[in-house]
Amino acid sequence: MQEDSSKNITDYYKHLSLFWTDIMYLMSSKPQALTSTGPMRAFASNSKKITTELIEINEDLMGFNEYLTEYYKQLANAWEVAQKKVNLKAPEVPQDVEQIETFKRIWIDIFDNDFTELFDSKKFGENYGKLVSKELELTKHWNNITNVILQSANLPSKEEIDEVYKEMHSLKKRVGKLELELKKKEMSKK
Repeated sequence: MQEDSSKNITDYYKHLSLFWTDIMYLMSSKPQALTSTGPMRAFASNSKKITTELIEINEDLMGFNEYLTEYYKQLANAWEVAQKKVNLKAPEVPQDVEQIETFKRIWIDIFDNDFTELFDSKKFGENYGKLVSKELELTKHWNNITNVILQSANLPSKEEIDEVYKEMHSLKKRVGKLELELKKKEMSKK
């Protein structure tokens, strides 16, 4: 019942924000309706794209938080079980260096086995896969928003900047090779 209620609230805010975004979009698309110019005008006309991305981010963030909570729950449960096994196997407080080393080996062996078992489990793998997938979705939305903002400000996109960096790196390598060849030629002349 509570899940239906939160879904209804999410849908309500989604529709409400899209409604106001549509109104802003309509206003910004009419030159006489909005007095802003330049990047702010472009930003206002692109605000619908940003709002849509933000709504989708919120939905993906809810899923991400769900999988992240499950991830930490699985880790905490594995830790609890492993620590109980250690406490049963080595109940007394170590008194000398040899007992401390024995206790450490027991602790390492049990935790290693229990966490390896957790990481190899199907349930952990499925949850971790979904967690990473949601994280990639969030990154995609942030990149989309960033590109809209950069486009609105008439700035290069991340992809364009990356292309410039690649070209600079390539040029740097070529110049380095040419300098090395020039040094070799100068050394051979001497």
